[in-house]
Amino acid sequence: MSGLVLKLGPKERVLVNGAVIENGDRRSRLSILTPNANILRLRDAIRPDEVNTPVRRVCYIAQLILSGDAELQEGKMQLLRGVEQLSQVLTDDDSRQLLEDATDAFVEGEIYRGLKRLRSLLPREERLLAAQPRLS
Repeated sequence: MSGLVLKLGPKERVLVNGAVIENGDRRSRLSILTPNANILRLRDAIRPDEVNTPVRRVCYIAQLILSGDAELQEGKMQLLRGVEQLSQVLTDDDSRQLLEDATDAFVEGEIYRGLKRLRSLLPREERLLAAQPRLS
């Protein structure tokens, strides 16, 4: 069993099962052998004040599960509802595939994999929102 391999830059922080771990002064590799460990790179984390779009909201729920701040079963239900809502708006083939992959990951309990798929939608969402006329 190979597990997850984290490649960390100097002073990079990662959250592992609720504990913040900071790398030393050199690049390093960590092998996470424990299945279903909750891991989140803090450089990739969405901060609470940044949860201002639909995709970011669903990503944030996934982060709460990974950090241990949300219960898995309730969080999975919120994630699946959120992905369903996103699928009503993001109807192009690429977005649909990413949402389908995220759904599969969440159903299987692979929250990090689903989060990665959803994060792929962030640039697309940003472009769509930038193209929307602002209501005054």
